[in-house]
Amino acid sequence: MLQETYSAAANPEVFETSDLHVLFAGESQTSADHRLGPKVYDYFLLHFVEQGRGSFQTEFAYYSLNAGDCFLIQPDQLVSYASDKLEPWRYRWIAFAGDKATELVQRAGFTPQLAAFSSGSASAIPEILESVLQVFRTRKPSSHLASLGYLHLIMAEAEERLVRESALPTGESGVQRTVKQMIHYMSSQYAHPISIEQMCSSLGYNRAYLSRIFKRTTGLTPVTYLLKLRIDKSRQLLRERPELSIEQISASVGLTDALYFSRQFRRFHGESPSEYRRNAPGQN
Repeated sequence: MLQETYSAAANPEVFETSDLHVLFAGESQTSADHRLGPKVYDYFLLHFVEQGRGSFQTEFAYYSLNAGDCFLIQPDQLVSYASDKLEPWRYRWIAFAGDKATELVQRAGFTPQLAAFSSGSASAIPEILESVLQVFRTRKPSSHLASLGYLHLIMAEAEERLVRESALPTGESGVQRTVKQMIHYMSSQYAHPISIEQMCSSLGYNRAYLSRIFKRTTGLTPVTYLLKLRIDKSRQLLRERPELSIEQISASVGLTDALYFSRQFRRFHGESPSEYRRNAPGQN
C-alpha cells in the first residue's frame, strides 16, 4: 500500500491585492479513495497528475484523469475530486490569484466547460511545479518573481495543448481568430522580407487552408493583403520622409527589389512612387 505524503510551501511575499500572485505550491501522494469537496475555492488551483488515477467534477463537466493530465479549479465553482481506489493518484499543484489571473487562464484556453487537458509524456510541468516548491522554500523575496515566471511557463504549455494542438479552427469564432492572427502577423512583420510560407509555418497551419479562410473573410489572398499593406506603408513614408530614397523606402517596407516595388506601386495607385511623392498634398 502506498504511503500517504503531503508537502507544501507558500510564497514568502504576501500581497493583499495584485495583478497576479502565486499563493503556494505543493505535492501529495494520496491514499486510496482520498476525496476533497464538494467545496468552493476563492483562487485558481491547478493540479498535475504524476502517477495513478482519479476523477474531477465541476458544475459543468466530469473528468476521469490519469498520469500526465492537468485539471484547473476555478474560483467560486463547486468542485470535487477523488483519487482512485486501486491506483490513488500522486499529484502536484500550484495556487494563484490576482486581477489578471482570469485573463491568463482564458488565454491558455481554459473555460468553465473545459477545465482539464492531457500534457503528454514530454511535459515540463512536473519539473516546473517542483521548481516553484523549491524556490518558495528558499524564502527569498525574489521567489515571487520566479514563481510568476514558472506559472507563465505552465500556462504556455497549457495553451499548446488546449489551443495550438486542436484541430483546424472550425466555426465562425475559430476562423475569425485565425484570420486576426494572420493580420497581426503581417502588420507586425511587413518591414521584414517575410513570406506567406513563413507565416503559415509560424501559425502552424496548412497554407492552402489559411489562404482559403483568409480570402473568404477579407476578400483578398494573403499575398495580395501583404503586398497592399506594404504599399500603403510606403505611401506614408513617401509623404512624411522626403529625405528617403525610393530604394530606402522599398527596403523599409520589406521589398528588397526597388524595381518590383515601383511596378507594384503603379499597379495599385496608377503612378510611380516618385510621381506620388510629387503629387502628394503639401509637397508642392
